[in-house]
Amino acid sequence: MSTWLIYALLSALTASLVAIFGKIGLQHLDANSATAIRSVVMAFFLIGVVVAQGKMHLVSDILADKKALGFIVLSGVAGALSWLFYFMAIKFGNVSQVAPIDKLSVVFAVIMAVILFGEKVSLMAGAGVALITAGALMVALG
Repeated sequence: MSTWLIYALLSALTASLVAIFGKIGLQHLDANSATAIRSVVMAFFLIGVVVAQGKMHLVSDILADKKALGFIVLSGVAGALSWLFYFMAIKFGNVSQVAPIDKLSVVFAVIMAVILFGEKVSLMAGAGVALITAGALMVALG
């Protein structure tokens, strides 16, 4: 099995736990405050990973590349907004409905990759994107 596929499956599995643990934790709490706490936990955890890997010296490379840093900051803002919206959605909705709609991010990412990067999408991949869209809507609304 390819390394990327193993990581992608682990990402999907742990992302599913975000929804489950988040829904349990949000029962009597403000979603935005809970998201802020989650972000702090994630930051400390990830700093620990970088330190454990001995890669703290690479942070200066990122800070020196202003263009890359700008896009990383934008990615962070987009991620934070995604988390805020996601936690609000699971607080007020069913995980079984919110999670599939959230996965429409795959569809949006493919469309933006085609528009912004000129990536080519085969007929098979296009059909897959259509199926993801249909499947997400069927699970969430069905």
